[in-house]
Parts: sequence; structure tokens; C-alpha cells
Amino acid sequence: MDGTSTIADLLRAGLADADTAWSLGTFGAAAEFRRSRNENAIPLEDGRLGVVTPRGGVGLKLPDATTAFAYETALGESWSHALALCLPKGFDGGEIRSAVTELGPDDGALRPTDRDGILFDLGFGLSACAPCLRTRDPAALAILREACGTPGLNPQDPRLAPIPPGALTLVFTGPLGRIEVAGEAGAGGPRAHVVASVLRLGRSHAATAPIPAGFVPHAYMQPPHPCKDAANAPTEFDVARHDAFQTLLARWGDPELFALKQHCLGRGERPNRMPDRWTRSVVKVARLQSDKLRASFPQPSGLAEDHERALPVVPETKP
Repeated sequence: MDGTSTIADLLRAGLADADTAWSLGTFGAAAEFRRSRNENAIPLEDGRLGVVTPRGGVGLKLPDATTAFAYETALGESWSHALALCLPKGFDGGEIRSAVTELGPDDGALRPTDRDGILFDLGFGLSACAPCLRTRDPAALAILREACGTPGLNPQDPRLAPIPPGALTLVFTGPLGRIEVAGEAGAGGPRAHVVASVLRLGRSHAATAPIPAGFVPHAYMQPPHPCKDAANAPTEFDVARHDAFQTLLARWGDPELFALKQHCLGRGERPNRMPDRWTRSVVKVARLQSDKLRASFPQPSGLAEDHERALPVVPETKP
């Protein structure tokens, strides 16, 4: 297991990059933080790793048990990638509340000026995260106090409709820290969701993510994608972004899956691993990326140093 100081260095580099996105929560309830390049981002100075902007912020802490896993997953005719921040299954993340509960002033707010706002746990009873609302607005406080004792208050609940968006801040907290989403964050900025039908599945993460048994992901770092922008729209393939994530994958990924991908690209022996959904996904991602690299470097003589070999054609695989 890797030391937290190394993970901390990795996160600091990601926080310095405006194109890196972050999420915290569980399957069906999560907050996401992203910022634009021209947005004022202030680093936290209270010991947490994070930044805060006018639209929200992220603040991370790293218990000694924290570890990281990088992975790629096939997604249609493209792929996604992420670095999952995980804790051992059963890690004690604190009190779990199954009803709306007033917690008092938000001493953990990312901005000191927000710490007099009153925090309410929305009562979803989740071990991985606690979706909360913070406000200092008298009308909002009255509505939330009236809801105390009831279970699972969705942020979209009609009872909250009379509250001006600017009077509420969504706060998702967990064992690895928090993400805050201002009520008027707007398109392209931080956002959050709670989907009760997905929560009922009881999963800690998507089945397509190759998280090792015994670990639970609580937060994710999502470095910039080589062929998508922040709005998920296709862009020209960026080789530097591709190479940057391959470095993460080599250091933090599943060694067998990484070896399989290298084999698919003609760079090593095939590992002795039985086929499963994750190996099939790796083969597909290798094919897709091989096509992108081949298009970027059509002639072997034009390859950059890291791509000096002509890439083999990776065959299609059936699911």
C-alpha cells in the first residue's frame, strides 16, 4: 500500500490543474467539483488539500489507510479514466444519520466566512458520504428545521422550492473530506446529485470500475481527457494528456490489467489472467487508443520518442 505523502503529491498536482475534475460520494449520490481556467481559485490553508472558488470547492484529507487506484473503462466508442481514492471496506467514517438532522454551525466549511452557516444532514443513512445543506437564511432554516426527523430529503424536494438558490449550499462530506456546491453554481461548474433509485442498488461504485476487493472508493480525481473537453464534447486527440494518464496508470493501476494493455500494444507478454469484464474493457480501450495514436502519428518516422514503435492493430473484442 502506498504512503499518503505520495498520494498527497499526486493530488496537489491535480488541484493545480484547472482542467482536472473531482468527485466525492457513492454510487447514486455524489458531488462533483470543476472550475474554469479563468476562475479565481484559492488554495485551502487549513491543512486540507483543496481549492475554493465562488461556485464551490473541494477539501480533501487523507487518513493513513488511504490508497489510490487508476483505471480506464471502455465507454461506447470512447473511454473514461479516473483515479479512485479508496479506504478499506468497513472503515469507520463517523456517525450515519437516517433522518434529517441539524448539525449546527458548519465548522468544516471551506471558507472561514461560511462557518457560521447552519449545516443539515439530509438523512440518507449512507456510510460513504453524507449529503448536507448549509444555510443562514431564516426562511430556509425554518423549512429545514421542519423537515428534521424525516428520512432522505432530496435536494430537489418540493419543500425546498420556495428557497432562493443562492441561500443554499450543497455540502457532501465523507471520510476523505468534502465538496461544496453553491446554489447558483451554474452550468459547467460544481454540481451534485442524489438518485434514490440508484442508491437502492446498494453499490459503492459502478461495476465497470476495477476497484480491488476489500476497498471502497470515496472520492475520485479525473485528469483531463485526451479527446473530450470539460463538457464531454469531442476534441482533437491530445497526446500529452494521453501520455500523462498512462504514467498514472503504470504507477497506480492494476498491474495485470496494465500488463495486458501493454501486451495488446505489442509491448510485452500476455499476463496469466482469465478473461472478465475488465480485461475485455482493457482490450477495447487499447484498440481505441491505438487508433487515435496511429492517426496522430501516421508515419513511424514522425513518432515522438514515447511512440517510436509502429503500433499493432488491436483486434475487436466481443463483450
